[in-house]
Amino acid sequence: MKAKHQRLVLALVAVGAIIGAAFLAMSALKDTAALFRTPSEVAKGQVPVDKPMRLAGMVVPGSIARDADGVTIRFLLTDEGATAPVRFRGITPDLFKEGSGAVAEGRLGADGIFVADNILAKHDERYMPPQMESAMKSEKDKAARQGRQP
Repeated sequence: MKAKHQRLVLALVAVGAIIGAAFLAMSALKDTAALFRTPSEVAKGQVPVDKPMRLAGMVVPGSIARDADGVTIRFLLTDEGATAPVRFRGITPDLFKEGSGAVAEGRLGADGIFVADNILAKHDERYMPPQMESAMKSEKDKAARQGRQP
């Protein structure tokens, strides 16, 4: 076989291997891919039951309730259009609180309650580390003492 044909066969084998790997990766991820949904979609019945997904919204103020076991919490997520009840068993992130954004990863139960396996808390876009905030405050104070704008 000529060198030209060997390179062509090698290139075809490489392309076939890449296509095969991509197919295997996509088929493996098909069942674990979680889509973002909103409480409005849950309220309208547009969300399939018992399929992995992420429910994103704001935690309704006054809705966080802890069960007697001390690990299970129930709360409501809203997107200003509707609310969806969520149940989570575990330790919540430090940023998780009423009135803040949250993403619950889990599945919608047949009873209409979203059962979360994981909670991701979102901070607002104006978040600043405490060290940077104090540095900026001292810079503003210094500028004010010198009689100029920061």
